[in-house]
Amino acid sequence: MTVWLYVDIGKQVGDRNHLKVFASDAAAETWLQENDPEGVAFEYEVLE
Repeated sequence: MTVWLYVDIGKQVGDRNHLKVFASDAAAETWLQENDPEGVAFEYEVLE
């Protein structure tokens, strides 16, 4: 299983909005288009 991560480097670690986790590429793309069109999310494997 993988998730998509977005890191807002303008926020401090621990800030509620510093990290966003998305269940799918489509969810990440939709959020990015609406909130940070120049941003990127990267795929990350969830360890079980």
